[in-house]
Amino acid sequence: MIKQLSSKEVYKNKWMTVREDQVEFPNGHRGIYGVVDKPPFALIIPYDGAKLYLVKQFRYPIQRDSWEFPEGTHEETADADPMELAASELEEEAGLKAGSLTKLGSFNVAVGFCTQLSHVYLAQNLTKTDQMLDATEAGMEVGSFSAEQFRQMLQDGEIVDAPTIAAFTMFNNWLNTIAATPQHQL
Repeated sequence: MIKQLSSKEVYKNKWMTVREDQVEFPNGHRGIYGVVDKPPFALIIPYDGAKLYLVKQFRYPIQRDSWEFPEGTHEETADADPMELAASELEEEAGLKAGSLTKLGSFNVAVGFCTQLSHVYLAQNLTKTDQMLDATEAGMEVGSFSAEQFRQMLQDGEIVDAPTIAAFTMFNNWLNTIAATPQHQL
């Protein structure tokens, strides 16, 4: 286990804190670890039984548009209920309300340098409403795609968001589980 010897905050804004930790490895070697602390977020897979809904937005760090499942956090309330956050983000970004939300699981986003946890929800029984975009989401578009189209977009490099890709794996596992249940077999 790596032992923390000291910790120093080197940067902070309302979305993240960056710290530098002095550490000691099990073999006695000493070094530093840069850690990004971010609050948990909800990622929502909107699925109407045939299509998956994605949002497209410009992502400044990579200087390009990115197709993603709706996802977000409330930076002022890091301890927000993940299911309530999922419902809120779905409506805000995609203009959809879910009749049902099912938690598919959770995962850490980038374990080598970041503490952020993603809670993944499947949203079904969807109804359309208006997007309620905040100022940083201006120009966000919504699109619907079949699983086959999603796979092709992934192969073509149109989908590059790691949480979206990980969540799609969870969605595929869910689909395989549903297909294996007796009432869904042919």
